[in-house]
Amino acid sequence: MRKKGKADKKNRKMLVFTAPSGSGKTTIVRHLLDKFDILDFSVSATTREKRPHEVEGVDYYFISLEEFRTKIKEKAFIEWEEVYSNQYYGTLKSEVSRIWENGKSVVFDIEVNGATNIKQLYGDQALAVFIKVPTLQMLIKRLKSRKTESEESLRKRIKRIKKELTFEKSFDTVLINGDLEEAFSNAEKVVIDFLNISSEEE
Repeated sequence: MRKKGKADKKNRKMLVFTAPSGSGKTTIVRHLLDKFDILDFSVSATTREKRPHEVEGVDYYFISLEEFRTKIKEKAFIEWEEVYSNQYYGTLKSEVSRIWENGKSVVFDIEVNGATNIKQLYGDQALAVFIKVPTLQMLIKRLKSRKTESEESLRKRIKRIKKELTFEKSFDTVLINGDLEEAFSNAEKVVIDFLNISSEEE
């Protein structure tokens, strides 16, 4: 059952989850959104192509390269990044405002650099959580098992992963995802402690 609650407008908070590709970040975030009614997901904008299972406005806002660059000029983003050549990701200011106005706390599922930028911008208002698997080999195995990447794309991802792993100490807390159920439990504790909702009934 979901834990219910409402964010105090004077104490608006955000949980920023980041991880190298294949670390299980999205799975953990979805679990937390199902568990806690007080949380709402910040949908990122991206210029990459939509995957078959993805839903517009739920997983991402899929926009054109031209539109993304226009929004950059309009300063519509809290943060944005060109992750790969002509492949942009960003957090719209309107998303955060929407969630806070609904009395919820914001949850981000975001790239490492974007997470760093949000943490720097919001300070103690944001908790930045770095998710990792026990070994790089396990991570590469998970990526290959997806079978959604070309050899060239996979090579780029692995190179990026190695770089992202060096940022681990830049975040507030590190969550190890070796056993998924254990990771779920630890992630729930992170949310409860940060939002101070330990007294809420399930």
